[in-house]
Amino acid sequence: MEYRQLGGSGFMVPALSFGTATFGGGTDFFKAWGSTDAKGATRLIDVCLDAGISMFDSADVYSKGLAEEALGAAIKGRRNKVIISTKATFRFSDRPNDVGSSRAHLTQAVDAALKRLGTDYIDLFQLHGFDAMTPQEEVLGCLDDFVRAGKIRYTGCSNFSGWHLMKSLATSEKLGLTRHVAHQAYYSLVGRSYEWELMPLGLDQGVGAVVWSPLGWGRLTGKIRRGTGLPATSRLHVTADDGPPVAEEHLFRVMDAIDEIAKETGKSVPQIAINWLLHRPTVSTVIIGARNEEQLKQNLGSVGWSLTKEQMAKLNAASATTKAYPYWHQEGFAERNPFPV
Repeated sequence: MEYRQLGGSGFMVPALSFGTATFGGGTDFFKAWGSTDAKGATRLIDVCLDAGISMFDSADVYSKGLAEEALGAAIKGRRNKVIISTKATFRFSDRPNDVGSSRAHLTQAVDAALKRLGTDYIDLFQLHGFDAMTPQEEVLGCLDDFVRAGKIRYTGCSNFSGWHLMKSLATSEKLGLTRHVAHQAYYSLVGRSYEWELMPLGLDQGVGAVVWSPLGWGRLTGKIRRGTGLPATSRLHVTADDGPPVAEEHLFRVMDAIDEIAKETGKSVPQIAINWLLHRPTVSTVIIGARNEEQLKQNLGSVGWSLTKEQMAKLNAASATTKAYPYWHQEGFAERNPFPV
């Protein structure tokens, strides 16, 4: 397994990480993702470690803490072999302060996560979303205290806009506080808007992408074709989690390009989609998920080989869309304002 720097930090993470949203199945929403119990989680983590995947990503809201509990049980006795990444900010209960990134909520959330995970430190803690109601000085000061106390080693964010992230970084710089080194963001062959602002920002500021949903909410599994409709088991059946809309013809155009490359390489649709991401700028690690061992082993085939420049160009062209303003306009001034390619 290839290891990469996490953003501008000196911390090395595997090119592939394993996401635990399929653990627990404690709510109707997350049952659509999976219901892996502690025993099943242990087996999946065994397979990951054997393949060199040592980083495991979770969040407090995944099945109301059950995912973190299952992960904690699965890594018991081998904490020194794994990297734990988790998140908080979204509402966890109906209590007034059990939401957001206030010092009150983050203190409670981090301590609860440590208990559920059965550890005394979190390698990478990320704000699950931007909290515009709490001053950044309070948010980042709290995270800095956790780092100094040894409860957190690195900090990051997730689902931030460019200005959200830049405001956080500027506040850290101004006050000498711990700086975000990671941004857990959605990025896929059918969802490339990450490239418009967040990728150039990441390159400029040393923030690595921790990519979630690399298969575009299951659209790039290879099971959705012209005239087939959705497969019987798909996250896309959960209407609250259907992600950004993707025009059918755009999806099929991308699939046509992937199919051509699949014939050339002998690789599966998901393996090609994930391998493409591993070639993109700023990507530190791609989170893969799996309901079972078979799915996991299929996704492991995404590494150990490389798409050619010609194949990358074919996928880039097939998945390209017109950018929103001002990004399409800025591309015309590439002489002084270069974009990642």
